[in-house]
Amino acid sequence: MIQAYSLYEGSFSVDITKEFIPFDPKKDDPKDRKGSIFVHVHPFLIVSENGLILCDTGLGFTDAAGELLIHQNIKKLGFDPEDVNYVLMSHLHKDHTGGMVDFQDGQARVAFPNAEYFVQRGEWENAFSGENPSYKTEIFDVIQRSGNLVLLDGDGEINNQISYEVNGAHTPFHQAFRINTGGHNYFFAGDVLSDPVEIFKNFIAKYDYDGRKARDLREKYWEEGKTNEQVYLFYHSKTIAIGVAEQTVDGSYRIVEAK
Repeated sequence: MIQAYSLYEGSFSVDITKEFIPFDPKKDDPKDRKGSIFVHVHPFLIVSENGLILCDTGLGFTDAAGELLIHQNIKKLGFDPEDVNYVLMSHLHKDHTGGMVDFQDGQARVAFPNAEYFVQRGEWENAFSGENPSYKTEIFDVIQRSGNLVLLDGDGEINNQISYEVNGAHTPFHQAFRINTGGHNYFFAGDVLSDPVEIFKNFIAKYDYDGRKARDLREKYWEEGKTNEQVYLFYHSKTIAIGVAEQTVDGSYRIVEAK
């Protein structure tokens, strides 16, 4: 049985302003939001022998009482945010970083005080290099002062369970993570492979830093993982958030829910 969980934050539309507007497919009409793309947001929690691992942190939305939704979702699983030991950041766009920090009563604190936050150094520097609506630097200021930040350079390993590789396709220093724990090989590629539908569509996206490379990497990641029971974590999936490949009777492969 897998021990990876979606911390689903909701469904959203996004237009040229880079604002994430809640979108309910049951009552909202996509035609009313022209020029938008529609995504779900799924941070992931993985239970490992070395502690809890968080893959990206969502938008940082809160409930009416001001509690982070990502904290609520972790508690619903029977864990505590203070139990998180590793926060693995694919990149620093605001839909992935909002939950890094908890803003309450005018005070800003790291949302996972006992965790180390792992970010590529180049991604960190780029986030501060100019004004970009995709980044919220006030979040990064809090992380920088916390002492919890670990800057990574290139490819490598965090421990014997977690490795990382720079793929640079969605942002110049975007990274993917492989987590081998509990007999499962989890693969989190952030926005380079964020929805299972991307595996089966040969397209170049304008929102990627290098769309051709992102397209080629999606094919590479699928070919590498489909035959070895790799567990894919799809951050923006509208269907299957945690999936594995399954071979069909005609010899082809499809994505199904991991169990």
